[in-house]
Amino acid sequence: MRRTLLSLHRATSSSLKPPEPLDARCPAPLLLTVRTKKRYFIPPAVAQKGHRDGNPEAKARAAGIVFRQEYFERPINIACTAGVFDAYIPPEGDARLSTLSKGGIKQRTEQIRQSAASQLAIRKIKEHDPEFSTKTFAEKAQEIFIEAHNVLAKKTAFLVTERCYPEMTRGNRYKTIRWKFLESLEPPRVVHARCPDMVSKGNLYGQVTVRMHSKQTLAIYDRFGRLMLGDEDQPKDVLEYLIIERHLVNPYGSWRLHGKIVPSWAPAKDPVIKTVSIPGPELKPWEEFDAQNYEVPKPAAVQWYK
Repeated sequence: MRRTLLSLHRATSSSLKPPEPLDARCPAPLLLTVRTKKRYFIPPAVAQKGHRDGNPEAKARAAGIVFRQEYFERPINIACTAGVFDAYIPPEGDARLSTLSKGGIKQRTEQIRQSAASQLAIRKIKEHDPEFSTKTFAEKAQEIFIEAHNVLAKKTAFLVTERCYPEMTRGNRYKTIRWKFLESLEPPRVVHARCPDMVSKGNLYGQVTVRMHSKQTLAIYDRFGRLMLGDEDQPKDVLEYLIIERHLVNPYGSWRLHGKIVPSWAPAKDPVIKTVSIPGPELKPWEEFDAQNYEVPKPAAVQWYK
Protein backbone atom coordinates (compact mmCIF):
# COMPACT_ATOMS: atom_id res chain seq x y z
CA MET A 1 0.00 0.00 0.00
CA ARG A 2 2.78 2.34 0.91
CA ARG A 3 4.63 1.60 -2.31
CA THR A 4 1.52 2.46 -4.34
CA LEU A 5 1.05 5.85 -2.64
CA LEU A 6 4.71 6.84 -3.21
CA SER A 7 4.55 6.08 -6.94
CA LEU A 8 1.37 8.19 -7.29
CA HIS A 9 2.99 11.10 -5.41
CA ARG A 10 6.05 11.09 -7.69
CA ALA A 11 3.88 11.05 -10.83
CA THR A 12 1.71 13.98 -9.73
CA SER A 13 4.67 16.13 -8.58
CA SER A 14 6.53 15.73 -11.94
CA SER A 15 3.45 16.69 -14.02
CA LEU A 16 2.83 19.96 -12.10
CA LYS A 17 4.91 22.84 -13.68
CA PRO A 18 4.70 26.66 -13.31
CA PRO A 19 2.44 28.36 -15.90
CA GLU A 20 4.17 29.98 -18.96
CA PRO A 21 3.91 33.77 -19.30
CA LEU A 22 1.25 35.04 -21.77
CA ASP A 23 2.36 36.69 -25.09
CA ALA A 24 0.91 40.22 -25.01
CA ARG A 25 2.01 41.06 -28.61
CA CYS A 26 -0.53 41.58 -31.41
CA PRO A 27 -1.01 38.65 -33.70
CA ALA A 28 0.60 38.82 -37.16
CA PRO A 29 -1.77 40.18 -39.85
CA LEU A 30 -3.28 37.69 -42.15
CA LEU A 31 -2.38 38.41 -45.85
CA LEU A 32 -4.54 37.08 -48.58
CA THR A 33 -3.27 37.27 -52.17
CA VAL A 34 -5.86 38.87 -54.43
CA ARG A 35 -5.30 38.86 -58.24
CA THR A 36 -5.18 42.37 -59.64
CA LYS A 37 -5.55 43.71 -63.20
CA LYS A 38 -2.85 42.46 -65.55
CA ARG A 39 -0.51 45.18 -66.78
CA TYR A 40 0.45 45.18 -70.43
CA PHE A 41 2.63 48.32 -70.23
CA ILE A 42 5.53 48.13 -67.78
CA PRO A 43 7.38 51.43 -67.25
CA PRO A 44 11.12 51.26 -67.89
CA ALA A 45 13.40 50.74 -64.95
CA VAL A 46 15.50 53.53 -63.53
CA ALA A 47 18.72 51.88 -64.65
CA GLN A 48 17.47 51.58 -68.25
CA LYS A 49 16.62 55.21 -68.92
CA GLY A 50 19.34 55.59 -71.51
CA HIS A 51 18.27 52.48 -73.44
CA ARG A 52 15.64 53.03 -76.12
CA ASP A 53 12.96 50.47 -76.72
CA GLY A 54 12.05 49.34 -80.18
CA ASN A 55 8.69 51.12 -80.44
CA PRO A 56 7.46 52.75 -77.24
CA GLU A 57 4.41 54.21 -78.97
CA ALA A 58 3.15 50.75 -79.91
CA LYS A 59 3.56 49.52 -76.33
CA ALA A 60 1.79 52.57 -74.94
CA ARG A 61 -1.03 52.15 -77.47
CA ALA A 62 -1.45 48.53 -76.37
CA ALA A 63 -1.66 49.67 -72.75
CA GLY A 64 -4.33 52.25 -73.62
CA ILE A 65 -2.06 55.29 -73.22
CA VAL A 66 -2.25 57.92 -75.96
CA PHE A 67 0.82 60.00 -76.68
CA ARG A 68 0.26 63.66 -77.36
CA GLN A 69 1.40 64.60 -80.84
CA GLU A 70 4.41 66.91 -80.91
CA TYR A 71 4.39 69.77 -83.38
CA PHE A 72 7.76 71.14 -84.43
CA GLU A 73 6.76 74.62 -85.51
CA ARG A 74 9.23 77.21 -86.74
CA PRO A 75 8.54 80.79 -85.71
CA ILE A 76 7.76 83.16 -88.56
CA ASN A 77 9.03 86.71 -88.47
CA ILE A 78 6.82 88.99 -90.54
CA ALA A 79 8.96 92.08 -89.97
CA CYS A 80 10.99 91.10 -93.04
CA THR A 81 10.96 88.56 -95.83
CA ALA A 82 13.05 85.40 -95.85
CA GLY A 83 14.83 86.14 -99.12
CA VAL A 84 15.00 88.26 -102.24
CA PHE A 85 12.08 88.19 -104.67
CA ASP A 86 12.99 88.30 -108.35
CA ALA A 87 16.59 89.32 -107.66
CA TYR A 88 18.22 91.86 -109.93
CA ILE A 89 20.73 90.36 -112.36
CA PRO A 90 23.59 92.83 -112.87
CA PRO A 91 24.63 92.97 -116.53
CA GLU A 92 28.04 91.55 -117.32
CA GLY A 93 30.72 94.21 -117.20
CA ASP A 94 28.25 96.59 -115.52
CA ALA A 95 26.44 97.33 -118.84
CA ARG A 96 29.55 98.53 -120.63
CA LEU A 97 29.05 96.33 -123.68
CA SER A 98 28.25 98.01 -126.97
CA THR A 99 24.59 97.99 -128.04
CA LEU A 100 25.68 96.95 -131.52
CA SER A 101 27.03 93.60 -130.33
CA LYS A 102 24.91 90.56 -129.63
CA GLY A 103 25.65 90.64 -125.91
CA GLY A 104 24.82 94.33 -125.68
CA ILE A 105 21.43 93.86 -127.37
CA LYS A 106 20.63 91.02 -124.96
CA GLN A 107 21.56 93.21 -121.97
CA ARG A 108 19.44 96.08 -123.23
CA THR A 109 16.41 93.80 -123.69
CA GLU A 110 16.78 92.42 -120.16
CA GLN A 111 17.02 95.94 -118.73
CA ILE A 112 13.80 97.00 -120.48
CA ARG A 113 11.96 93.94 -119.17
CA GLN A 114 13.14 94.52 -115.60
CA SER A 115 12.44 98.26 -115.70
CA ALA A 116 8.81 97.66 -116.72
CA ALA A 117 8.20 95.46 -113.67
CA SER A 118 10.08 97.95 -111.48
CA GLN A 119 7.75 100.80 -112.46
CA LEU A 120 4.71 98.81 -111.32
CA ALA A 121 6.44 98.02 -108.01
CA ILE A 122 7.37 101.68 -107.49
CA ARG A 123 3.73 102.67 -107.86
CA LYS A 124 2.69 100.22 -105.15
CA ILE A 125 5.45 101.47 -102.85
CA LYS A 126 4.31 105.09 -103.31
CA GLU A 127 0.77 104.13 -102.31
CA HIS A 128 2.03 103.12 -98.84
CA ASP A 129 5.02 105.50 -98.66
CA PRO A 130 4.15 108.84 -100.31
CA GLU A 131 7.63 110.26 -99.54
CA PHE A 132 9.37 107.58 -101.62
CA SER A 133 11.25 108.90 -104.64
CA THR A 134 13.82 107.17 -106.82
CA LYS A 135 15.84 110.40 -107.07
CA THR A 136 16.38 110.84 -103.33
CA PHE A 137 16.10 107.24 -102.15
CA ALA A 138 19.52 106.22 -103.51
CA GLU A 139 21.30 108.75 -101.26
CA LYS A 140 19.21 107.63 -98.29
CA ALA A 141 20.13 104.00 -99.00
CA GLN A 142 23.80 104.94 -99.04
CA GLU A 143 23.45 106.58 -95.63
CA ILE A 144 21.76 103.43 -94.29
CA PHE A 145 24.59 101.32 -95.70
CA ILE A 146 27.29 103.48 -94.11
CA GLU A 147 25.58 103.66 -90.73
CA ALA A 148 24.84 99.91 -90.68
CA HIS A 149 28.48 99.02 -91.34
CA ASN A 150 29.72 101.51 -88.76
CA VAL A 151 27.39 99.99 -86.20
CA LEU A 152 28.38 96.47 -87.27
CA ALA A 153 31.99 97.16 -86.28
CA LYS A 154 30.67 97.87 -82.76
CA LYS A 155 28.88 94.49 -82.61
CA THR A 156 25.36 96.02 -82.64
CA ALA A 157 22.80 96.43 -85.38
CA PHE A 158 19.47 98.18 -85.78
CA LEU A 159 19.55 99.24 -89.46
CA VAL A 160 19.56 95.73 -90.92
CA THR A 161 16.79 93.14 -91.18
CA GLU A 162 16.58 89.93 -89.21
CA ARG A 163 17.68 88.00 -92.31
CA CYS A 164 20.70 90.21 -93.02
CA TYR A 165 22.12 90.44 -89.51
CA PRO A 166 23.20 86.75 -89.17
CA GLU A 167 24.86 86.89 -92.58
CA MET A 168 26.83 90.02 -91.70
CA THR A 169 27.95 88.80 -88.27
CA ARG A 170 28.73 85.17 -89.15
CA GLY A 171 32.34 84.39 -88.25
CA ASN A 172 33.01 87.79 -86.64
CA ARG A 173 33.39 86.48 -83.10
CA TYR A 174 36.73 87.30 -81.46
CA LYS A 175 37.61 89.56 -84.41
CA THR A 176 38.13 93.30 -84.70
CA ILE A 177 36.71 95.03 -87.78
CA ARG A 178 37.97 98.41 -89.01
CA TRP A 179 35.78 99.72 -91.83
CA LYS A 180 35.59 103.22 -93.28
CA PHE A 181 33.65 104.79 -96.14
CA LEU A 182 35.82 107.33 -97.97
CA GLU A 183 33.90 108.70 -100.97
CA SER A 184 31.45 107.91 -103.74
CA LEU A 185 32.99 107.41 -107.16
CA GLU A 186 29.56 107.56 -108.84
CA PRO A 187 26.24 108.81 -107.48
CA PRO A 188 24.11 105.91 -106.25
CA ARG A 189 20.99 105.11 -108.25
CA VAL A 190 17.96 102.83 -108.04
CA VAL A 191 18.18 100.03 -110.62
CA HIS A 192 15.47 97.61 -109.48
CA ALA A 193 12.30 97.54 -107.39
CA ARG A 194 9.85 94.84 -106.40
CA CYS A 195 6.77 94.81 -104.17
CA PRO A 196 6.00 91.21 -103.11
CA ASP A 197 3.53 89.97 -100.51
CA MET A 198 4.03 87.26 -97.90
CA VAL A 199 1.75 85.04 -95.76
CA SER A 200 -1.44 86.74 -97.01
CA LYS A 201 -2.49 88.90 -99.89
CA GLY A 202 -2.06 92.57 -99.13
CA ASN A 203 0.84 92.09 -96.69
CA LEU A 204 3.25 94.00 -98.93
CA TYR A 205 6.99 94.47 -98.66
CA GLY A 206 9.08 96.89 -100.69
CA GLN A 207 12.48 95.75 -101.98
CA VAL A 208 14.61 98.29 -103.80
CA THR A 209 18.00 97.48 -105.33
CA VAL A 210 20.52 100.36 -105.31
CA ARG A 211 23.75 100.40 -107.28
CA MET A 212 26.60 101.99 -105.32
CA HIS A 213 30.17 102.53 -106.53
CA SER A 214 32.41 103.84 -103.75
CA LYS A 215 35.86 103.78 -102.23
CA GLN A 216 36.25 101.97 -98.91
CA THR A 217 38.85 100.59 -96.55
CA LEU A 218 38.52 97.35 -94.61
CA ALA A 219 40.80 95.58 -92.14
CA ILE A 220 39.98 92.51 -90.05
CA TYR A 221 42.16 91.49 -87.11
CA ASP A 222 41.98 88.23 -85.20
CA ARG A 223 41.81 87.94 -81.43
CA PHE A 224 45.62 88.20 -81.19
CA GLY A 225 45.67 91.50 -83.10
CA ARG A 226 47.14 90.03 -86.29
CA LEU A 227 45.88 91.24 -89.65
CA MET A 228 43.72 88.67 -91.42
CA LEU A 229 42.21 90.57 -94.35
CA GLY A 230 42.55 93.99 -95.99
CA ASP A 231 44.48 97.06 -94.93
CA GLU A 232 43.40 100.24 -93.18
CA ASP A 233 45.70 102.42 -95.29
CA GLN A 234 44.88 100.90 -98.69
CA PRO A 235 41.51 102.05 -100.12
CA LYS A 236 39.71 99.95 -102.72
CA ASP A 237 37.02 100.64 -105.32
CA VAL A 238 33.92 98.62 -104.49
CA LEU A 239 30.88 98.12 -106.73
CA GLU A 240 27.90 96.84 -104.78
CA TYR A 241 24.22 96.20 -105.38
CA LEU A 242 22.34 96.73 -102.12
CA ILE A 243 18.82 95.53 -101.33
CA ILE A 244 16.86 97.85 -99.05
CA GLU A 245 13.57 96.53 -97.67
CA ARG A 246 10.61 97.88 -95.76
CA HIS A 247 7.38 96.39 -94.45
CA LEU A 248 4.96 98.72 -96.22
CA VAL A 249 1.84 97.73 -94.26
CA ASN A 250 3.48 98.59 -90.94
CA PRO A 251 3.08 102.36 -90.39
CA TYR A 252 6.11 102.35 -88.07
CA GLY A 253 8.34 100.40 -90.46
CA SER A 254 11.55 101.84 -91.86
CA TRP A 255 13.90 101.08 -94.73
CA ARG A 256 16.63 98.65 -93.67
CA LEU A 257 19.51 96.85 -95.33
CA HIS A 258 18.29 93.40 -96.43
CA GLY A 259 21.18 91.95 -98.42
CA LYS A 260 23.63 92.30 -101.29
CA ILE A 261 23.77 90.89 -104.78
CA VAL A 262 27.14 89.51 -105.85
CA PRO A 263 27.38 89.26 -109.66
CA SER A 264 28.65 86.04 -111.18
CA TRP A 265 31.28 87.99 -113.12
CA ALA A 266 32.67 89.71 -110.01
CA PRO A 267 36.39 89.08 -109.33
CA ALA A 268 37.36 86.65 -106.59
CA LYS A 269 37.94 87.99 -103.09
CA ASP A 270 41.32 88.07 -101.40
CA PRO A 271 42.10 84.98 -99.30
CA VAL A 272 41.89 85.26 -95.53
CA ILE A 273 45.20 84.86 -93.70
CA LYS A 274 44.56 82.53 -90.80
CA THR A 275 46.63 82.42 -87.64
CA VAL A 276 48.25 79.05 -86.92
CA SER A 277 50.43 77.96 -84.02
CA ILE A 278 53.89 76.55 -84.76
CA PRO A 279 55.06 74.01 -82.17
CA GLY A 280 58.24 75.15 -80.48
CA PRO A 281 60.83 73.35 -78.39
CA GLU A 282 60.20 72.47 -74.78
CA LEU A 283 62.27 74.88 -72.69
CA LYS A 284 63.24 74.72 -69.07
CA PRO A 285 62.37 77.68 -66.83
CA TRP A 286 65.99 78.97 -66.92
CA GLU A 287 66.38 78.61 -70.72
CA GLU A 288 65.61 81.24 -73.36
CA PHE A 289 64.25 80.72 -76.86
CA ASP A 290 66.56 81.60 -79.73
CA ALA A 291 64.44 82.16 -82.86
CA GLN A 292 67.45 82.46 -85.19
CA ASN A 293 68.85 79.00 -84.52
CA TYR A 294 65.46 77.25 -84.35
CA GLU A 295 64.29 75.35 -87.43
CA VAL A 296 60.56 74.85 -87.89
CA PRO A 297 59.83 71.09 -88.16
CA LYS A 298 58.10 69.97 -91.33
CA PRO A 299 55.08 67.67 -91.09
CA ALA A 300 55.69 64.04 -91.92
CA ALA A 301 54.41 62.70 -95.23
CA VAL A 302 51.18 60.77 -94.87
CA GLN A 303 49.79 58.36 -97.43
CA TRP A 304 46.06 58.83 -97.95
CA TYR A 305 43.82 56.04 -99.15
CA LYS A 306 40.35 56.35 -100.61
